[in-house]
Amino acid sequence: MKLFTTLYDVCLNWAKHPQAEKYLGALSFTESMIFPIPPDVMLAPMSLAKPHKAWRYALITTVASVLGGMAGYFLGLFAFDSLIAPLIETLGYQDKLANAVAWFSEYGVWIVFIAGFSPIPYKVFTITAGMLSMAFLPFLIASFIGRGSRFFLVAGLMYWGGEKMESKLREYVEILGWAVIGLAILAYLWVSYT
Repeated sequence: MKLFTTLYDVCLNWAKHPQAEKYLGALSFTESMIFPIPPDVMLAPMSLAKPHKAWRYALITTVASVLGGMAGYFLGLFAFDSLIAPLIETLGYQDKLANAVAWFSEYGVWIVFIAGFSPIPYKVFTITAGMLSMAFLPFLIASFIGRGSRFFLVAGLMYWGGEKMESKLREYVEILGWAVIGLAILAYLWVSYT
């Protein structure tokens, strides 16, 4: 069964939808605070389908993602005790929160940048930044630089790679998809047991 090839084709079709930019913005916003699917899954095929709009898509993704990160920050700042803490306790994620707090203690604002650029769940650090009352301006700057770097890199690779990149991506999408799942599982295990 070709799971990731099918998902890839669906994303390419979404990229051609008249409302694609709105969907991309909504996905980017929600992923930054609650949703598990990263916006790259729409950004990459949209940038491939319409390379002349790649930079626009990267900007939409960045701005919407940072706005979602701000919402996550304010959730952590104002609703942690009443909303987030009970959810963390119900899900048994106290150790993950403790890890995030420890990373903030060790890396400070850099962890926001790292989470913004890397596959580390950015949403965990937006909410934790608010919970810890991190200074808002450094949070915002690190978010824009981290998220912007990531999304403009993705859009740029698709723009410059063009049809050649699309054919290679299609050829290896199953391997890449399962590799990302494997890395996510390894990262989860590492975070859970360290």
